[in-house]
Amino acid sequence: MTAGNGPRSGPLPLHGTAEKPASMPWALLAAACLASFAITASGSTRAPFLIDMARDLDVSLPMVANLFGLISVSWGVASFVAGAGSDRWGRRPFLVGAPVGLALCMVAVANSESYLAVVSWAVAGGGFAGLFTGVSLAEVASRVVDHQRGRALSWVMSGQSLTMLIGVPLAALIGAGIGWRGVHICVAALSLISAVAMFATTRPASHPVSGRVSAASPPPTLRAAVSARVVKLLASVVAERICFGLAAVYYATFLQSTHGLSLQVLALPLAVFAVGNILGTLLGGQLADRLANRMLTFAVAMIASGVVAILLFGWRPNVTVSVTLGFLYGLCNALARPSLMASLAEVPAHVRGTVMGLNSTVASIGWLAAAALGGWMLATVGFDGFGPLAALLAISGAALALLGPSIVDRK
Repeated sequence: MTAGNGPRSGPLPLHGTAEKPASMPWALLAAACLASFAITASGSTRAPFLIDMARDLDVSLPMVANLFGLISVSWGVASFVAGAGSDRWGRRPFLVGAPVGLALCMVAVANSESYLAVVSWAVAGGGFAGLFTGVSLAEVASRVVDHQRGRALSWVMSGQSLTMLIGVPLAALIGAGIGWRGVHICVAALSLISAVAMFATTRPASHPVSGRVSAASPPPTLRAAVSARVVKLLASVVAERICFGLAAVYYATFLQSTHGLSLQVLALPLAVFAVGNILGTLLGGQLADRLANRMLTFAVAMIASGVVAILLFGWRPNVTVSVTLGFLYGLCNALARPSLMASLAEVPAHVRGTVMGLNSTVASIGWLAAAALGGWMLATVGFDGFGPLAALLAISGAALALLGPSIVDRK
């Protein structure tokens, strides 16, 4: 049966029977979106307080900024472990336990008096965040039929985009009164609320669709999960995350250095970028479910983002043009991701957690590579090199998606 790269003439059968029209699990999607917002906020809401944290902990600014890289490592490792574990023991323990563990780590960070303590608890928090991300995508993918997966996964992923639009500005506003430690306590409270929501909307391991492998299913091994097709899609994930990370990490610096924007003025362009990302995620979910070829949809959106990247970083007549192109870049990149995630979810149910966990792991690698490549590019040729680099990566990701094995065995 053709999936992902091949044309889909309509709803595809699962478990040997025709898919029946089913309503979307909106309560689960809302809970997963909230938890995704809290999980992402645990790291990104530190961005406005790097100077305050450095001063409070008596360390240099780069040392505090390095927290983002350290967290991505623990996040990626934990995502793989949780993905494989959820296939064996069910998803609910991770979906409920991870936000609780994250909340405890956020409280510990807020009460830490030394840089080493902050690093230790922040890295542990990144690990708990990693326990949630891939498993949540696997849970949602398992609760909907194939022709709903693009939309369902886009709602979960929109929680991450909402952190950029609402979470970071709100953290800066609240932090002006209660400081960075108080913001960590707020994130902890939000994480606990999301844990309750996930408990109320997920199923115990004894339930037949809890995510736990059944006795009749083959054992969920890494070898069974990592087919040639999955490797190709994971490589596309790395290319897509680097493309997005180059803009997400350096877009603010680009606007400041190119157009001399102050921090106060910078908030609006960043919000516009985030709106483009949210809109693209939701529209991308619709396209993933309505168009016949998900991988072609992904490839076209990626190539479009590469074209926009060349214009964004190479053509800088005024700030209005740059902000408009930033919106379009966020939109095009986000249009691609739901199709890629829905295609990754087109694997046998007994290894879906492992595959989605690997997705989060390689995405973390992409973020690290984006930060490293962007820093190297700035030190050598400046922002002029960002556009060609992003375009090259976008074309590579598109080629990986369209070439190579395209058949997945659905069981």
